[in-house]
Formats: sequence, structure tokens, C-alpha cells
Amino acid sequence: MSKAFRAACIQTTSGPIVDDNLKASCELIEQAAAAGADIIMTPEVVNVMDMDRKALATKTSQEKDDVTLAAFQEIARKTGKWILAGSVGLKHEIAVDANGHPKFANRSVLINPQGKSVARYDKIHMFDVDLDGGESYRESKAYEPGDTSRLVDLPWGKLGMTICYDLRFPQLYRSLAQAGASFLSIPAAFTRPTGEAHWHILMRARAIENGCYVFAPAQCGHHGGTRYTYGHSLIIDPWGKVLADGGEEPGFIMAEIEPEQVTKARQKVPSLKNGREFTLNQS
Repeated sequence: MSKAFRAACIQTTSGPIVDDNLKASCELIEQAAAAGADIIMTPEVVNVMDMDRKALATKTSQEKDDVTLAAFQEIARKTGKWILAGSVGLKHEIAVDANGHPKFANRSVLINPQGKSVARYDKIHMFDVDLDGGESYRESKAYEPGDTSRLVDLPWGKLGMTICYDLRFPQLYRSLAQAGASFLSIPAAFTRPTGEAHWHILMRARAIENGCYVFAPAQCGHHGGTRYTYGHSLIIDPWGKVLADGGEEPGFIMAEIEPEQVTKARQKVPSLKNGREFTLNQS
């Protein structure tokens, strides 16, 4: 395993104004870089959060023209840091809805220290849920789901890239860990009710069951209308210990990451090796 490094997760309250979101996220990224982070990760939909699809269409572009990604690339070049745009809302390059309108992509983009986008992941699992109190979401109406998982090399080991609602599908994380992931990124904009009930438990479970570090930068606070997110960005070690928790306000968290802890955790409980194929017998 490679040497230790510092990972940072920034926590934002993104809203409907792209320029405001960009200013806030860039300031936090630069603060984390100045504090010594080697890789800096942002929450889900860091560029814009707007529940109005027509308005969102006027505020997003395809990846090649996205101003947020361009700004993050420039910061990466300037600081020499890795940056993970946890996700940005983009116009999908191909997909359209039943009316012929372009759909969106919820895309995570990894930027290297030279400012080049080297890996992309489109969120696979769409957040189509009905919560208590009439809170309802149909992400699949506006966004085109991805169909490919993503594992990418970092200087310190392999990173499995995922986004938010993917958290509830453990088979995705097991496949990434079995393919060699030492780190899992789970940027999110978790709702407050689901966050209070499940956020910490599920994040720790993904770390423990796969013997991986988990990096979970999160949105927090009020985003307009009835949309509130839980916050509590997390960095968790492979034994399930919470190394840093972002609480409920914008800012950033950082922790020392020791890749050898992945090997130690998997030696103690080698569940990745002990799994067996089985047949379901229904009667």
C-alpha cells in the first residue's frame, strides 16, 4: 500500500443560482487545499439545485461547456490537488424524454492535479421515492440513469465512484471492493428525514462490509421550497470508525488516510474472500 494522504470533503448549501454556488464551492475547495488536503471532494449537484425542470434546463450545459467543472479544473491546476466534483447536474449528451426534451445527467467527475477530467460516473440508481408528509421525488423523470460502475486509479489506491441513492444498493459497493477499490466516494444530497434515520448507519455499513474508506461529502440546510438536506459529511475508516463529521453547516472536513488500514481490516475479517455462491430454494 502507498503512503498516507489527506482527504477533504466540502459541505455546501447549493441553491438555484449557479454563480453563487460556484463562488461558495470554490472558496471551500481553496480553503481545503490551503489546509493540506491532497484530494478534495464536493457534494452531489454542487453546481445547482433547482426543482423546476424548465429553470434547470436554462442553468445547465453539457459537460464540455460546464462553468463549474472548468473552474474546478483551474483550481486543480493552480493548487496541484486532485478534485472530485461529487456530482454536477448536466445536460445529457444523448438522452431525451418522451417529449423530445433533453434529459439531465447526474455525473461525478474526477479531475487530476493537471486539471484534466480523467474519470466520469453517471448515477445508476434514481431517487424515485415517496416520503412522509407528502415529500416525493422522481429523479428518473428528469435524469438519465447510468449503467456502468466506475473504478479509477488514484496515487494511493483505487477509488470506486458512486452517488447518493446508490448507497442503498450494497451489491454495487461489493463489486467495486472485489474489483480492488480501497476507497469509496458517496457524494450526496440526502434528505433530512432519510438522513436522520439512515445516513450514518448505511455509510458505516458500506465501509465495514467492504473494508474500505468511505468519503461522503454532503449538501446541508435549506435549498428553497420544501427541500432540506441533512449535511453531516463523513470520512469513515475501513473498520467503521467515523474520522470526521461535517455537522449541519457549510464548511469542510479533513482526515489523514492510511491505505494500509484497508489491508489490516480485510485481514481481520476477510469477508471479500469468504463469500460463496448459493442457490435460493423457495418452497
